[in-house]
Amino acid sequence: MMARPGNSARGVFQRLNYLQYPALLVATAYAAKSGWSSSLVKSTGWSPVFDDLNYVLLYAGIGVGLASLQDPTKTQNEISRRVWQDPGKGRWMLILLSTYTLGAMVIGLVGAYMADTTVVNQLSLGLVALGLGFVGLLKTAIEMREHHRLDKQPTTTSDRSQA
Repeated sequence: MMARPGNSARGVFQRLNYLQYPALLVATAYAAKSGWSSSLVKSTGWSPVFDDLNYVLLYAGIGVGLASLQDPTKTQNEISRRVWQDPGKGRWMLILLSTYTLGAMVIGLVGAYMADTTVVNQLSLGLVALGLGFVGLLKTAIEMREHHRLDKQPTTTSDRSQA
């Protein structure tokens, strides 16, 4: 008996990709809470603000990492399709994602190594978590570029007849 295509391991992981939205929603809530906490800094101090910012980085990293479980053979919207079909735009998107990934990882690791306080150490580790999420997203972006580039697609017989 054959398993349905949606029940394959790939299908399960691609459905898990939708967990990115609750994770990013939690990150947004912590960002708002951090903003609220910063308005109360005179009475509570900076500790709650930094704790909330750390949670923003952690949940954003989880959300971005879960986004990497999407199906790289499909685009999610028209903008994504345009970016990945155009070789130049795709290259720039990969450069941008690589810069974010490397920046978050390097700043996080250097910050954790050189941290004198627990606050800086925790924020640095939050940046490392965000960078790890970006690593997965970068891998998926590379696969999406490979699948959608128009200049690397085989020509069809209808394309040849019009040439």
